[in-house]
Amino acid sequence: MNREVLDQKGTHMNEESTHKGPFKGYGGEDRPLGAYLGLIGLFHLMFALFLLATKNSDRSIPQRVRLGDIVLLGVATHKLGYLVSNDAVTSAIRAPFTEFQEMESPSNVEEQPRGTGLRKAVGELLTCVFCIGHWIAAFFAYGLVLTPTLTRFVAAIFAVVTVSDYLTQAYMAVMKKAQ
Repeated sequence: MNREVLDQKGTHMNEESTHKGPFKGYGGEDRPLGAYLGLIGLFHLMFALFLLATKNSDRSIPQRVRLGDIVLLGVATHKLGYLVSNDAVTSAIRAPFTEFQEMESPSNVEEQPRGTGLRKAVGELLTCVFCIGHWIAAFFAYGLVLTPTLTRFVAAIFAVVTVSDYLTQAYMAVMKKAQ
């Protein structure tokens, strides 16, 4: 017997879903909400460790980040996020957490998260360029404080590759239009 009940906000829920705990009525087993919480916790733990590392070093968090650094790290985050989440070469990193779907181009693959729980949540993180971008941006920001010279150098590599990619795309478009 499935009776309709109301939650605290007056929303209709079936009696079965009222016993699912804090995630009741939020989409069932295909949503690894507990694993998402674990990843959120890990992200914030790394931030806390960064703060401790900063406190115990001669470095301090800047009051402002220079515009040039924001642009450099933004472009590098864009490129590295795309490489991690879509590039064929980095599919070996994603493979334990994703399932191959198709080659979209010689350098780009389509993958779907696999499994359940933490495995699926990590797969979703690794295949979402916007999601992984937060993590990459955070690491670049931590690096900018703790090892600014090295961080700018690494970011510059990815920024140069990004500029090169866009120039290649522009060249190919011009050549295609000229034919």
